[in-house]
Amino acid sequence: MAARRTKKKRAGTPRRPSAKRREQWQRVRTELAKLYPEVECALDHVDAFQLLVATILSAQCTDKTVNKVTPALFARYPDAQALARARQATLEKLIRPTGFFRNKAKNLIGMAQMLDSEFGGVVPRTIDELLRLPGVARKTANVVLGTAFGIASGVVVDTHVGRLSRRLGLTKQTDPVKVESDLMGVADPDDWIWLAHALIWHGRLVCDAKKPKCDECTMAGFCPSARDVSAVAAGR
Repeated sequence: MAARRTKKKRAGTPRRPSAKRREQWQRVRTELAKLYPEVECALDHVDAFQLLVATILSAQCTDKTVNKVTPALFARYPDAQALARARQATLEKLIRPTGFFRNKAKNLIGMAQMLDSEFGGVVPRTIDELLRLPGVARKTANVVLGTAFGIASGVVVDTHVGRLSRRLGLTKQTDPVKVESDLMGVADPDDWIWLAHALIWHGRLVCDAKKPKCDECTMAGFCPSARDVSAVAAGR
């Protein structure tokens, strides 16, 4: 008898949540809306091109470090046409503090060349087109579409979003694509862009990876992981 094949879900497809998870999301959303009613991307930029470059650089790097690097970078390469002609060695020196600078430089030049040759130097507004660009995965594409264009194509899942989503009981997944599907399932599309920013800021300010400030967190009362952290702190 032939094995039954399961249909693989396309990345970015919302996963239907349980009633319990929907209830938990409503608690989380209510509190996040109080704490972060208006939040913005922490990467400095003036247009979609700069945001795309900065987001590629932010992989395995803090936004603070990226923001220190990009002023000189954008002064030298203000648009896709200029970046497409960059010498890799020169670009590597400019972005070295962001880490993985050789691979990032290669991707940035390849990305700029494709933008110049196939999109007239203009950042595309669809996720499928963005994903064709070197160095661009779903996280980067979602950042650009959501922040630069206000297009809710999905939920940005970085380390903060993944960590908080698990701690708050919104997902059990570790794969970013699966985490995104769970978040898209519980949250309305109108919340997708804001949700990621809110979780990122809460992760930076309160829910640290190693030392979460559960005693200061207003969501500790309904956060499944807060009890575990408290037990560890108490020596239990």
